[in-house]
Amino acid sequence: MAVHNYDVVVIGTGPAGESAAINAAKHGKRVAIVEKQPAVGGNCTHWGTIPSKALRHQVKQIMAFNTNRMFRDIGEPRWFSFPRVMERSRITIDQQVEMRTRFYARNRIDLFSGVARFKDEHTLLIRDRQEALEELVAQKIVIATGSRPYRPADINFRHPRIYESDTILSLSHTPRTLIIFGAGVIGCEYASIFSGLGVKVDLINNRDSLLSFLDDEISDALSYHLRKHGVLIRHNEEHERVEGDESGVTVYLKSGKKLRADAFLWANGRTGNTDELGLENIGLEANGRGQLQVDDHYRTSIPHIYAAGDVIGWPSLASAAYDQGLNACDELLDRDYRYVNEVPTGIYTIPEISSFGRTERELTEARVPYEVAQAFFKDTARARSPAIPSGCSRSSSTRTPWRSTASTASATRLRKSSTSARRSCSRRVKPTP
Repeated sequence: MAVHNYDVVVIGTGPAGESAAINAAKHGKRVAIVEKQPAVGGNCTHWGTIPSKALRHQVKQIMAFNTNRMFRDIGEPRWFSFPRVMERSRITIDQQVEMRTRFYARNRIDLFSGVARFKDEHTLLIRDRQEALEELVAQKIVIATGSRPYRPADINFRHPRIYESDTILSLSHTPRTLIIFGAGVIGCEYASIFSGLGVKVDLINNRDSLLSFLDDEISDALSYHLRKHGVLIRHNEEHERVEGDESGVTVYLKSGKKLRADAFLWANGRTGNTDELGLENIGLEANGRGQLQVDDHYRTSIPHIYAAGDVIGWPSLASAAYDQGLNACDELLDRDYRYVNEVPTGIYTIPEISSFGRTERELTEARVPYEVAQAFFKDTARARSPAIPSGCSRSSSTRTPWRSTASTASATRLRKSSTSARRSCSRRVKPTP
């Protein structure tokens, strides 16, 4: 068995792992990175951010064509099957894999393909697909194994009509009707995508509103737009059982309702990928959802072992994971480091949503005096030129001293609004007379 020595070993090639490995390599460290899957990129590239956003982009183009007055004279609306729309997403995935593989080669990072398991606090055993073993010894280790969809034991995910947010991308047909259980970010994004393809969607929410971490008005606006595109939203519901047969799926709710659709998508929660790491060999323990606890420096209870990205839970965003990987690396390199606990959020529904900071509800509960400014995109020339029908931006500021504390926007194109809001919240702002 071959033994290799490194300064830093990173487990996982998603955003957190990639940023940690490249940052360490650029500062002169000998680095290795381990990936379980045949290709690099992690969940973000193969099942999460990249394919779903590429898919969303194709659907938005179809929706724009079908609703644009300029094209109405051509004839009937154009509709595309789900597999055909996914073709472009797969091209994007292949491009991302090729690009990221070059990143590692260019930075002289050794890439190992296989399952990593702790032998002791400084040693990892790598088992490849041919069952061959290699041993990596490192001074510092970063766990960035990401997460996967949570699968309740009472749902048969082997059934060909029952999916979760990873397997839905392998859908080989376009269902006429779809039930989505879970109205978090992933559930709402897929509700937008499938309704844009003309699918009748039932969105089941186990809470009393959509995305309750947003301002109520933005949450209500999202509900309005989903319903406008034919999505039926059911709040405060819990599943009792899910039964699939040859022609469809029946969902029984605890309220007594029985729903029927061509396909079912479970989009409620995620589990950290820690079950194959052999954490028991080093005295680490994950929580019930497979997530690792870290301090403000992304250190686990073992000082030289760090964790970043979805494997530590909130906020489970690719952009945040990338920053966490950078910050974890800065810490292990003893470089200047600043912990950021407020992260801008981008939600790629149709229309998309961007937010940063505390909601009005949170400010009220904290008894913080504030004022709200609101602007509607329909009142701007920028919105009129591409015929954006709706959208708004809201920001709240504390009164003494005048400081921006939060910003939320909902519109067809937001680009970098939440990042700009994050910067503005770090400085005082003068109230408009």
